[in-house]
Amino acid sequence: MKNRQMLSVLLFVCLLALPLAAVAEQQPEMIADKMAVKFTRGVTNFATCIVELPKQTILTVRDMGPAGYVVGPLKGIGMTLYRGFIGAAEATFFLVPQPGYYDPMIDPTYVWQGWEPKRETSATVVEEKK
Repeated sequence: MKNRQMLSVLLFVCLLALPLAAVAEQQPEMIADKMAVKFTRGVTNFATCIVELPKQTILTVRDMGPAGYVVGPLKGIGMTLYRGFIGAAEATFFLVPQPGYYDPMIDPTYVWQGWEPKRETSATVVEEKK
């Protein structure tokens, strides 16, 4: 009787531990590559953060018209500070697998991305069809 209980407990423990054995570990080379990419991304974003000033000005003028000449530089200053801070944080904490699993902390990832125009909303598409 006692052997049967011990056997059932042992079987239950093995069934619980089986999924843990099936989890594949990341290869150390892959982790080192992701760390290097995160460090490089952080240094790049910190070094190129000043480009946000003209970028945001150009994008805001394109989207808003003449009012963008006032709003764009303000957005540019904010995004310059934000991208610089995020770049410094990624370069400093490149060993930490956060957020996600060494994912970028800012979107778009680099300053030279994100120049495409905003998508049209359904309201403007309906107005154009009339």
